[in-house]
Amino acid sequence: MAIVVGYVPTPEGAAAIDFAIEEARRRQTRMIVLNTSTGDSLVDRRYAGDSDWHALQERLNAAGVEHELSQSVSAGRDASDALIDIAQQVGADLIVIGVRRRSPVGKLIMGSQAQRILLEADCPVVAVKAAR
Repeated sequence: MAIVVGYVPTPEGAAAIDFAIEEARRRQTRMIVLNTSTGDSLVDRRYAGDSDWHALQERLNAAGVEHELSQSVSAGRDASDALIDIAQQVGADLIVIGVRRRSPVGKLIMGSQAQRILLEADCPVVAVKAAR
């Protein structure tokens, strides 16, 4: 089994990674870390650049947890779809995502990837907030 983590290079993404590392140690299972973009990865701030990806790899190696990193760009496909799909494919025990506070108008205009994952995933989902 595995823990699937949705990663973005933000404090929320770092909080999700930290939680997932501890949970992977506790459960003695591997982590699958997914970072996606729906468009041009060069301008998408949610898409981890080389330095972000390298730092994440070093963090996971230092933590001593078995892990797999996956990064993809697919036009028209939401990150929530990708996370749910990979969790189903590997029979994930848990999905971990970082969440941020948003205004009611922001939620209305942008939708909520987190809400979709929480409602549609077949396994438990943990939503982690970054420290203020």
